[in-house]
Amino acid sequence: MTGVWIVLGALAVALIFGGYRKLTDGRAKEESKPLQLTAPALGAELGSKATFVQFSATVCAPCRATHRLLSSVVADDPTLAHIDIDAETRLDLVTQFGITRTPSVLLLDEAGVVRHRIIGAARKTEVLGALEAVAPRQAA
Repeated sequence: MTGVWIVLGALAVALIFGGYRKLTDGRAKEESKPLQLTAPALGAELGSKATFVQFSATVCAPCRATHRLLSSVVADDPTLAHIDIDAETRLDLVTQFGITRTPSVLLLDEAGVVRHRIIGAARKTEVLGALEAVAPRQAA
């Protein structure tokens, strides 16, 4: 009988954790301690309005989906940039920015200051909302 309770307890913990991750993954959160990144530190040019810096791993399926999403957002606007960083090779940046899982996306403003962080598979509505907060579109 004890084994049944252990299995039920483990199942309850797994369901709660899965629900929490579903609610929090892919959400854009404002950065509380904004740090700055430069083009030489990243090895690529920053966008003139905003830059997405994505930390990925080669075996990460959500990383590929996030890469496609960010690439499509950037393709529509030449003032934006998307830089994909292999987390395994840039442990200096991983440590500096507290990256604990992939994909993690940092949204930089025109000065290279980190304004938003998205952890987990990015959601298009969250990406566009964070982008609008950092680099509002001009009325035509």
